[in-house]
Amino acid sequence: MSFMDPNANLPPTGLKKILYVNWPLVLLIFAVSGFGFLMLYSVAGGSFTPWARPQMERFAIGIVIMFIVGFTPISFWRSITALTYGVGMLLLVFVLIAGDINKGAQRWIDLGFINLQPSEVMKIAVVMVLALYYDWLPPEKVSRPVWVFIPLVLILSPAAFVFFQPDLGTAILIILSGGVVMFLAGVSLWYFSAALSAVAAIVLAIFQSRGTGWQLLNDYQYRRIDTFLDPSLDPLGASYHITQASIALGSGGVSGRGFMQGTQSRLGFLPEKQTDFIFTTLAEEFGYVGTTLLLVMYVLIMVFCISSALNNRNRYAALLTGGIAATFFFFFAVNMAMVMGLVPVVGVPLPLVSYGGSAMLVLLGAFGLVQSAHIHRPQGVL
Repeated sequence: MSFMDPNANLPPTGLKKILYVNWPLVLLIFAVSGFGFLMLYSVAGGSFTPWARPQMERFAIGIVIMFIVGFTPISFWRSITALTYGVGMLLLVFVLIAGDINKGAQRWIDLGFINLQPSEVMKIAVVMVLALYYDWLPPEKVSRPVWVFIPLVLILSPAAFVFFQPDLGTAILIILSGGVVMFLAGVSLWYFSAALSAVAAIVLAIFQSRGTGWQLLNDYQYRRIDTFLDPSLDPLGASYHITQASIALGSGGVSGRGFMQGTQSRLGFLPEKQTDFIFTTLAEEFGYVGTTLLLVMYVLIMVFCISSALNNRNRYAALLTGGIAATFFFFFAVNMAMVMGLVPVVGVPLPLVSYGGSAMLVLLGAFGLVQSAHIHRPQGVL
């Protein structure tokens, strides 16, 4: 006769869900966002406007969204995954037809209270739909060619729409995140070897197409590649961004110049100081110590997400959590590499730090999905 509680392995219900929240993850999100508020206050010259206050307001809304999403059973999010992906694709089509144009890019839908960037939504929607697909697909079929083709279509379709906005950085992130979910699902490494070979061929084609009638990238994107390879080519023009970023990064030293003492941002030398290049402001003001602290917090966020994924017996929830962790990693890794001159400038924001409404709300919603997967796992799984 067993004296075990028959409900011991059931997900928590009601107010008990509060006890199962991944609180270290929540605290880390608050800490990283706090860094962002400080930097936005600093780059505005010691003012909450025009960036810090709106960012704090969006963060407050995003935290509410995160907990609402987190307390909703993961089974519900699984049930609407296909709908989420479909709506995201429709929004991408709408953007190309009637989206708002800013600085030559057509990426936004003006909703009045916020400029929605559907590509941000698709970063998470692609992870969701792939998690659903591999949860449905029997493991023995995962590496069969016909069943590999389907997720490739699910990944490359939104990536193509985003690429033509044009937004090369986000398109690459969508492909990388989707590839990670396929890897986590157990797709054979031979396919990834073939993909790397295809990437090499595409890169060669990109360089070969320059100046021809079938040129694959815009002229400004080629200029970014040129300045990445040799920043001295046009230090006052195409290379200006990365040159000023390098000066800011180097001038911070070990401990930095001090809060609100960064000359590059305060004197207006650093472009896009509140968005893509905000990491350089952090490096200038807080130096190696500050940037290392931020990087450690980012890594800890990933550690808690990956730990949650590894200890979740729900395949959909585990793949979803792992995919979101990968998306988050690519966010900050690409941004940091970009401003340090390790990769071409592709316009990827620093997560939870850079100014931006869509990116902040979507990312907090994604962490809500991580919380939902964590909270609603069987109680017997730690």
